[in-house]
Amino acid sequence: MTVEQIAGAGLMVLFLADIFLTVLYARAGTGLLAPRWNQLVWASVRGVAGLFGRGHSSALSFGGPVIVIMLIAFWALGLTIGAALIIRPELGAAIRPSSGGTPTDFMTALLVAGNSLSIVGGGDYSPHTSTTRILFLANSLIGASVLSLMLSYLVQVYSALRERNALALTVDLMTGCTGDAAQMLARLGPDGDFSNATSELSNLARLLAMTKEAHHFYPLLFYFRFREPFYSVSRFSFILLDLTTLIETTLDRQQHSALVRSAPVVSLQSCARLLLATLDRNFPTVGEKQMQSRTGDFASSCAAVLETLRRAGIKTNPDAQRYADQRGQWEPLVRRVGPKLGYDMNEIDCRRTREEGATLK
Repeated sequence: MTVEQIAGAGLMVLFLADIFLTVLYARAGTGLLAPRWNQLVWASVRGVAGLFGRGHSSALSFGGPVIVIMLIAFWALGLTIGAALIIRPELGAAIRPSSGGTPTDFMTALLVAGNSLSIVGGGDYSPHTSTTRILFLANSLIGASVLSLMLSYLVQVYSALRERNALALTVDLMTGCTGDAAQMLARLGPDGDFSNATSELSNLARLLAMTKEAHHFYPLLFYFRFREPFYSVSRFSFILLDLTTLIETTLDRQQHSALVRSAPVVSLQSCARLLLATLDRNFPTVGEKQMQSRTGDFASSCAAVLETLRRAGIKTNPDAQRYADQRGQWEPLVRRVGPKLGYDMNEIDCRRTREEGATLK
């Protein structure tokens, strides 16, 4: 076995290990090559999208599908090059066509490798020794197995994407399409009646937990970005974190203690933070120096929240400082994750955006 063939076998093992860790082991950040390749493609998509000006949001929406195609091509090319390095020294002797001479250049080896990874005996070249026949059989099994794995993997990714979008749309509709957690809280307890709120929040917590685990199992989900901001992971996570913070810091704890202390509220808050933390660890997020700055005057924000709840007939006992302290614990996560996906805080924190707009007027 030549050095070239050893290098080819090593390359195939490397790419197969990357496919195994990405598709079968299914843990965010465990791939050997795929995470870095995906980040490189995403950076390229962002660079191209920046040329479109106002249309950058539409351009970025192609990022996820482009990464899927490029990842499949990357794995296919890596396996083909590895197989070609193994096959090239055998051309003209153990591997040759049925008639005529046999070129021994690398491009011919790539052609033969591609055929052997797809169909045994495909093309004009065929193996003529036991060793090369076993090689062609192994390549065929590898090609068929990788194709099957990729198809099933993509089905799971797009199923998880649909469920994530369903959760995002549900949260947006529960805010009255305003993106305001105060509006969502008012709708959960009309006239101060939160009897159904616990079950509603429990359903949301279950869907959020499924979404969090989907991002942990299928890192490709990180790169699927939609033009509509309400589909953003950052936005619906922000709304749910803001909602649970408002429940804990603005509602009258005596009258609404059952909701304030309920398990779904804790679950929603913890799971939303876990989801953002997963993205923060495994997605190339924005550093502290690049984070969008935004003043943290929560007094006017609390005033707007209290007015919304008052109109809904909900009794409150607000603690503005506690609200600000709790928000300060999770908002940096949103600020790191959101901008890297092409969203700014004006699209995520809708209540503050409206308040700032009203101030400017």
